[in-house]
Amino acid sequence: MKPNVFFTSTRMSRWARSMPTRDQLNQALAFLREGDALVVTKPDRLARNTAELLTIEADLTARKIGLVVLSIGGERIDTRSATSRLILTILGGVAEWERKIMLERQKAGIASAKAAGKYQGRAPTARAKAAEIARLAAEGVTREETAARLGIGVASVYRILAETRHRAAA
Repeated sequence: MKPNVFFTSTRMSRWARSMPTRDQLNQALAFLREGDALVVTKPDRLARNTAELLTIEADLTARKIGLVVLSIGGERIDTRSATSRLILTILGGVAEWERKIMLERQKAGIASAKAAGKYQGRAPTARAKAAEIARLAAEGVTREETAARLGIGVASVYRILAETRHRAAA
């Protein structure tokens, strides 16, 4: 099987993950025609959970499009066979379970560290520069220039200035 069209997805930024649009996946799914096969490296690159994986697989099957997953324990799964569909469903469920268990352990570890006084969270970077931001704003430096000089985001500059105004008004 030699693919002739590639759709790639790269790791999203922390901000983008909160509102992902998955444009490349949507383009790939729209591009596929009857008799094609969608080839993915891992199921977790295709879907966020088992329900989404099964929904995508069912849509592809209804459109007579195959789904091929390349990296399942060194084996290749091709959902054009009933056995492969079963294996994909089971492995999708296991992957989702594994992710939820990992998140539970992470939450427990954070709670334990907080109780022991060892977990403080990330140190605030922009708020530590509030005095410098206020000084630059008073000098007439633009918000964008302030952000660039201090190595912080423009949104942080606006937020800190708004907080400063709010405190001054109170």
